[in-house]
Amino acid sequence: MMPPLVLIAEMQPDVRHRTREFLEQGGFRVLPAATGSDIFQALGTMPVSVVVLDAALRGSDGMDLCRDVRDRSEVPVILVGADSSEVDRVVALELGADDYMAKPYSRRELAARLRAVLRRGRGERALGLRRHPQACFDGWVVDFSRREVMDPARAPVDLTAAEFSLLAILLDHARTVIGRARLMELAGVRDAPSSDRSIDVLISRLRRKLRHRDRAAPIVTVRGAGYMFSAVVERR
Repeated sequence: MMPPLVLIAEMQPDVRHRTREFLEQGGFRVLPAATGSDIFQALGTMPVSVVVLDAALRGSDGMDLCRDVRDRSEVPVILVGADSSEVDRVVALELGADDYMAKPYSRRELAARLRAVLRRGRGERALGLRRHPQACFDGWVVDFSRREVMDPARAPVDLTAAEFSLLAILLDHARTVIGRARLMELAGVRDAPSSDRSIDVLISRLRRKLRHRDRAAPIVTVRGAGYMFSAVVERR
């Protein structure tokens, strides 16, 4: 089985080189990128498994580069930035990143984060083999084999890898309250201080995308307990 291919999009050549060496020693294949053009060319021609994206590649507009990558690809993205505030983490997740790390970061921690993202994808695919190919609720259709979501008007709705994984978990536990910590564990969201709103941001993003006309998404916040997918789910 071919090792996963990690695209390291890093502005600093020395950091890019040292990170590549470390990850290759750990069993990853690594493809370096120094510009936005390098990133999009690689995504269009290579089977990239994960992107490690330095927000500084586009200067003050670096966060927008993450959004551009997400618009063109569903490949998981770990965004790397100079700041470590809660605001930066939340903004990164809102733009479609699957995780956020502040510079300078530990290469050992980066490897662990990469493995976590890849495990989440493998777990999602394994679930897909056991479940029915489709799930339906309130007129929505989720096709697990194609990783497609169609709204009641049969218009496609784009979800990031993290959002699709979270939706799959909610559908598997429909009408059951899932504690926040358990949901973070199932979704592969890293353990973090209480100030880290990663799972809350993912839920918020998913709610917005599953809203149709004046009908809210069937994701209920159960105060003090967690979240619940309230719709009846039909398997096909």
